Amino acid sequence: MNDRLIDDDHLPLARKSLLPGTGFFYPDSFDEERADRETRETVTGAERVVIADPDADGLACVALIREAFGPTALVPAGPHDLSNAIDRVADHLDAGARVFVCDLVPDDFHYIAGQFERLTERASAVSWFDHHQWDEEDAEKVRSHGARLVVGDSDEECSADVTLAALDHEFGPRWAELAAVTRDHDLWLREDPRSDDLADFAYWTDPEEYVGIVSEHGADLPAEIEEYLAEQRVEKEALIERAVERATIEEIGPWTVGVTYGRCSQNEVAEALREAGADAAVVVKPSGSASIRGSDGFERCHEVAGQVNGGGHPKAAGCKPDIYGDMLDYANHWTTRGAVTKQVILEAFGRLLKNEEAQ
Repeated sequence: MNDRLIDDDHLPLARKSLLPGTGFFYPDSFDEERADRETRETVTGAERVVIADPDADGLACVALIREAFGPTALVPAGPHDLSNAIDRVADHLDAGARVFVCDLVPDDFHYIAGQFERLTERASAVSWFDHHQWDEEDAEKVRSHGARLVVGDSDEECSADVTLAALDHEFGPRWAELAAVTRDHDLWLREDPRSDDLADFAYWTDPEEYVGIVSEHGADLPAEIEEYLAEQRVEKEALIERAVERATIEEIGPWTVGVTYGRCSQNEVAEALREAGADAAVVVKPSGSASIRGSDGFERCHEVAGQVNGGGHPKAAGCKPDIYGDMLDYANHWTTRGAVTKQVILEAFGRLLKNEEAQ
């Protein structure tokens, strides 16, 4: 296949908005081989390893751990890659090394059970810091393996807050400020303009670069980074605008749900839909996943996502319905702008309503 067909730099914005990024088109086997090699190179010989979500919150946790303990190997992992990341670290970890897991929650402990058992047997200690909604049974299973699990209030704290409080280290004011600004975006408070800068920078740059910059500068990014963000946001705003324009409004019982499709920044799109009167927003991505965002009028996002292969917070959750059997399903997904995924998620809203009425 011609590389230009999937090269973001050569796609017109109108098509870029509808298609997934270049990385989507690499086979999982290619990614798995690369991830295994990178994990081996990163973890071998390390005294401390942290598995973290590579967003601003997860990477702030990494910065805090390094401030407290010194050099620590970073293995980035998203929610859907958690079991594989734990498995790879368990394969290559030096016996007796210490492990941290930050800003991640298993959809079900069953998916990580064997991998986590191997990890805890090999590591000298495992600490897990998070702020998502945890199933009590899953939390107990993590702790039954001897791991220290600290879960914060998802309505009040981000994972950086949890890590800051959980580590036995005297952090200076700059670190508390970094956690507070990270929380401002992660909980979608949006009271500090610096929080959008941190979130965007974490998304657009390499995880190690992000950790290095915030470790040195805290929440106040240097001028050259601000200039870089301003350039990147030109396209970001255009993609947001297109996603908002193609949104539809659905009435499900007492809830008004805004639904859209596209490659975009889901939080800003969800905010625009809320301003238009939606109690909840569903942003379906070209990759097949979706973000679900709530409001004071709808605080059950994690319940919706939990029905369609996902999870999260009452007001913010993510999922990827298990409906993609082959590339024709993805082709249909792109050409119909996520019609099947939208329907599956809207049906999950409907089931919540039916269950509520049946009680």
